[in-house]
Amino acid sequence: MRWHEFLASYWRLSPLVRIALTITTIICLFGITIHIVEPKTFSTVFDGIWWALITATTIGYGDLVPKTISGKLVAITLILLGTAFVSAYFVTLSAKAISKENALSAGELPYTKGGHVILVGWNERIRQLLAFIPPNTPCLVIDETLKRWDVPKHVHFIKGNPTHDDVWEKANVFTAHTVMITANQHKNEIEADLASIVTLLTVKALCPSVYTVVEILTAPQVDNAKRAGANEIIETNKWISFLMANCLSSPNVLHDIEQFKQHPMKRLTVRDEWIGMSFATMLNELKKEDVLLVGIASNQHVSINPPSHTIIQPTDELIVLT
Repeated sequence: MRWHEFLASYWRLSPLVRIALTITTIICLFGITIHIVEPKTFSTVFDGIWWALITATTIGYGDLVPKTISGKLVAITLILLGTAFVSAYFVTLSAKAISKENALSAGELPYTKGGHVILVGWNERIRQLLAFIPPNTPCLVIDETLKRWDVPKHVHFIKGNPTHDDVWEKANVFTAHTVMITANQHKNEIEADLASIVTLLTVKALCPSVYTVVEILTAPQVDNAKRAGANEIIETNKWISFLMANCLSSPNVLHDIEQFKQHPMKRLTVRDEWIGMSFATMLNELKKEDVLLVGIASNQHVSINPPSHTIIQPTDELIVLT
């Protein structure tokens, strides 16, 4: 390789790598030089490299010290030259760390891992949702209104419009586990639903297989969300109305519902040994595992507390409280 080709490839490297290579070259060069100049004091090349490293980094153990004028001149040159490059290295390293932290807080860094949950919008609903998600579950928030991301630190943040393809590419939606789209609280209900559906269409166009949960506020837009490919639709206003109606018919019922936070509802796939058991038998079997059976789901039909003689089928799913 010619010199100009070598220099061209050298300058194509990142500043941090260039400085590190330069420091390594200087330390090795001065280590060899001091060994040649003072072979008695620095009996091996390794001794010379050790001394050059300690001197350039300003540690200065003093175990090996040049004794001749020539050796001291070599040391002066190393101090002036080597210390400058070492300082530049640590300054560059610190600047990169600060730059990365600022880019992370500003939502500019792409997400490179997979199996994550993408949450669209930053609001009190998402803040409380994060409290229920297991801490070992990787999460990412997309929002275009936040200027900086300060809390929580373990959640990745991407700033941008969730209806733009490049934002979802930056969020690595292709390997995401779930996408949850919340209603934009800065818009009225109809506009918020339309924005959620457009966001859903963007997600499904890029990654049709990703599991999506979308919040819809108005009943007429539920069908549109289904047409757009939503796997789950949360009708917030309907749920709130349901809770309010229960408060009218049964005071303090909200306190009872609050207990579900400690016992989340799940669906269990039927095991081979459960097939053919009655609901009553299955109830007792699951109690041994500290799981409460509350119903059976089969072919989009859900039966809560079915008759005790109901037989568990291979295609059923068990609705339980854990």
